[in-house]
Amino acid sequence: MTPTTTGYTTDDLATVTELAVRAPSMHNSQPWRFRLDGGAIEVRTDLTRLPDIPAAAWAGRVSCGAAVFNLRLALAVLGKPAGVVPRPLDRGPDVVAHLVPDQPRPASGAERALYAAIPRRHSNRAPFSADTVPADLRFRLRQAAEAEGGWLDLIIGASAVNALAEVVNAANRVLQRDEAYAAELARWRRDAVAQDGVSVRAAGYAPEPHDLLPMRAFGGRTRPPGRDYEPEPLVAVLGTVTDRDDDQVAAGQALQRVLLTATDAGLAVSMFSQPIEVPAARERLRSALGRHGVPQMVLRIGYARQPGHPSLRLPAATVIDPPR
Repeated sequence: MTPTTTGYTTDDLATVTELAVRAPSMHNSQPWRFRLDGGAIEVRTDLTRLPDIPAAAWAGRVSCGAAVFNLRLALAVLGKPAGVVPRPLDRGPDVVAHLVPDQPRPASGAERALYAAIPRRHSNRAPFSADTVPADLRFRLRQAAEAEGGWLDLIIGASAVNALAEVVNAANRVLQRDEAYAAELARWRRDAVAQDGVSVRAAGYAPEPHDLLPMRAFGGRTRPPGRDYEPEPLVAVLGTVTDRDDDQVAAGQALQRVLLTATDAGLAVSMFSQPIEVPAARERLRSALGRHGVPQMVLRIGYARQPGHPSLRLPAATVIDPPR
């Protein structure tokens, strides 16, 4: 890779940050900061946004990794693609990546398709239809994870899905007994439309004891008759080979490529991080998969019965810091 001699500008940063902040983050907490650093774009975690959860560092790095992937797409569409330097050694522990200008080139068709999906992607916590995700789309999702150095295991068969669901539910029960976790969840619950957190509209339906997979209790609406969740969802586990800090940033990039690939294909997705937040559950999940690698997220994938409601974001200008 031969870098260009011209760095990114403040206008470039303002433009691409509008897309970066559309990345997913735990509780829609948006734990990221952006700034110019000698012509590169620096992405940093802001863990003041996640003060009360044990897995805050992991959540921050995965969220920022997803934002990095959006930045890559936005810069490519500008004709100013970037090379990514993960976790630069000469920077502080909060710096997850530098995006360094690469040789100018037109964006590829695949980059443009994923870029177009950024504004349309959001978690859909509502029930999905019973329609099966076809084999070619399942293959595309696995390819998307592998393109970013990750892996995506699709959990096939009722017994395997039920076993995974028990791991997720067990982790959820552990978290619910933690007072700090309950306080953190309550802090991000929004009664009305807000620029962060999860509103009642975006929360979907309130969780019920018989649900296969436990949605977080963000104060969702009471479920009307006939609106149970699908009995056999397509469930996937996204992971990486190892679990260093830079692997977690890479996991965020892989996660976002999978999510945007799903959106481009007309699929809906919701995420379950509970078994990643509880170390014993994470190890149990890894062992059940027979993987030497490390799980980073559980996904539920399907076709939406209703479009769902995206969560809003803070204005991009509020997460951009002055240049170094």
